[in-house]
Amino acid sequence: MKTRFPWLPVVLWTLISLATLFPIYWLFVISVKQPFDLFSTPDVILRSFFWKNYQDVLTNPTLRGYMLNSLIISSGNALLVTTLGFLACYALTRFDLAGKESIFFWTITNRMAPPAVFLLPLFLLLTQVYRIGDFSLADSKLGMILVYCSFNLPFAIWTLRPTVEGIPKELDEAAYMDGASPWTVLYDIIFPLARPGLAVTLILTWVFAWNEYLLAATLTNFHARTLTTGLSEYVTTTGTAWGIMAAISMLTLVPALIVFSVVQRHIVAGLTFGAVKG
Repeated sequence: MKTRFPWLPVVLWTLISLATLFPIYWLFVISVKQPFDLFSTPDVILRSFFWKNYQDVLTNPTLRGYMLNSLIISSGNALLVTTLGFLACYALTRFDLAGKESIFFWTITNRMAPPAVFLLPLFLLLTQVYRIGDFSLADSKLGMILVYCSFNLPFAIWTLRPTVEGIPKELDEAAYMDGASPWTVLYDIIFPLARPGLAVTLILTWVFAWNEYLLAATLTNFHARTLTTGLSEYVTTTGTAWGIMAAISMLTLVPALIVFSVVQRHIVAGLTFGAVKG
């Protein structure tokens, strides 16, 4: 019996993919058009490329500094959040702690509130409380890494929980019987098995920190200003540099695509790890 080719799902998913990718393509079209062409009749098919927008962005030392700040803050926050979330999940799933379900719920409540609610408290903490002499966490990379922990750490804990719970406790007990310490069990047994979930958590928290705008625009001035906040500098009273803004937006996709390609093989495994228990 011949199996018919499932053409309908293929056509459907092709159309969905095209609809999803078209805004990115259109962003690229805007980034390689001259300013006077942007306000002419829209042309979907590119006939010429105006690379000066990318040249202006890549040769601008201020924007290069913003991109470096974004890379440092996003990478530092993702590593810190993933490490702390992994340790927290190990403690909450492996040890019989009183009220651990309440702790899990309390952590996710920090993610439920909109970020704008925390703007004033975080601003006062960075500028007034966490200040020693001339040193303060305001407008610093370390300050922004810690600020993003307030929102990404609860997400990391809830993402890693099924991963750590899906690892059989019998492996821990067998290692303890052989004389292993808790740190040995954590590093040699739990960590290798949890790598798919850790990869997913790392990439998602990295993207959240990389794309964040509101907190970065409010809590930074120059030293820790990120690339996403640099876009607002091209919206002025004399006009908007749409081509340069589109070029910056296209360049912000490149690091995310690189990170996704590195951990791609772990993403599906990490999202489904621990979903089915026998």
